[in-house]
Amino acid sequence: MITYPLPGTRSYQEALFPKPALLDPAVRKQLGLKTSADVIKHFTATSLALDGIPIEPDSLKVFRPDGAEGYSVSFTPRPTFLQAAEEFAAQHRKVLDEAHYGLALKGAAACKRTPAWNPMAGFPVNESDGPSLWLPCLPVGMPLANQRAVTLLHYPPIVAYRTANYLNNQTLRRWSRLLGCVGIPNADPYKTIIDVNPIAAPGSGESEYPNDYFPINLTSQFYDNDARGLTYVRSMLELMLDPPWNVGNPLTLPLLVCGSPLYDPQAPGWFRTRYKDQLPKDENGSPTVDVLQTGLVRINPDSPKLTPYMIANHMIAAGVTGQCTKDPSQIPNIQKYEAQDLVAASFLALYDEAVKQGHPFDPAEAKRQACLRWFGADNGDGAPNPPDQDDRLTICALAQVDLCFDPVKIAPMYTLEEARERCQKAGGASFSPCFGCKPLNGP
Repeated sequence: MITYPLPGTRSYQEALFPKPALLDPAVRKQLGLKTSADVIKHFTATSLALDGIPIEPDSLKVFRPDGAEGYSVSFTPRPTFLQAAEEFAAQHRKVLDEAHYGLALKGAAACKRTPAWNPMAGFPVNESDGPSLWLPCLPVGMPLANQRAVTLLHYPPIVAYRTANYLNNQTLRRWSRLLGCVGIPNADPYKTIIDVNPIAAPGSGESEYPNDYFPINLTSQFYDNDARGLTYVRSMLELMLDPPWNVGNPLTLPLLVCGSPLYDPQAPGWFRTRYKDQLPKDENGSPTVDVLQTGLVRINPDSPKLTPYMIANHMIAAGVTGQCTKDPSQIPNIQKYEAQDLVAASFLALYDEAVKQGHPFDPAEAKRQACLRWFGADNGDGAPNPPDQDDRLTICALAQVDLCFDPVKIAPMYTLEEARERCQKAGGASFSPCFGCKPLNGP
């Protein structure tokens, strides 16, 4: 049995997780989340599952030992997973401590003392989320010890908080589809997310929220401010990019920095301001964060390892802003979006393959290989032109899934498999996805 106390007092620990009273009532009832201990248990179980650590049935407990200030966790891993479970326990304690998640709470407390906090309080900002509510929201319930990459995003939608599920949304479902299309059958190790603004607020891939309420300087003031000791973002990156299994690798895990120029560009914007001295420069000497840009950065000046990174679209950008246009070499063309996103997913797959084979990883070479597959060229500057017909079909199918969205069900009209069949029936060697969303007749 693995048993360990969580860091801090009970009140501190409970502040790190969604409050039971603020959860969706149906979700609270379905999952049996009556108390904070129930919530902590739920997210711990989710992280264990995503890390691929099986435990004995009913062995996971969250409890307060006699005389203890806070909660402890215990569970019994399956016999062959004891070492992985011990590594998980150590990571779990680290991520919850004052030097990591605690910095998000401190940043939120500092922000609440200013007019920057929830400027639309009490007013609805979209159709589905009700009056604007901001809540500190940490990336709980994600892989902690066996992740294969880290994704940097903007902020978690309020639905993630209310449903006690950071990952059950259109954004992450689309990401899983993309990973599967490049040969990654299990997307779970690629669901470790860090938000530059760890604040749940209205908005998601299903219900938009004006991103101007979360400008880059909100992160710089409250979540990446050395002078005030509010360094949540880099502290989390430092920890999550180098899990225990990666100790022998000279590089950290790859970092995907997600934000399309046309949709939610704040994460690349922060990355640009923070690492401007380490990024390529344009003809004017200004640091760049172009989509599909790759390179190496050092997260902190004293970080022992360099981090390979790629700038990518926000994972839901294609579904929100993608269109059928006459120029497939530029977004918002849906085929361009799909190819760029498939390159980003392939970048991560190539990193994992290099690690498995014990080869050094070169971000530029990985990008070149990925672009050759999805663009038929060394880079992604032009229109997608995959040499393989099945890859052309994949782009068409993904685009059909993104273009054909049911606003009532709040889900795509077609599965990926159905979309493939539609693209094949529509005909054409180029597999253009722009043939509409109505059912197709004929064999």
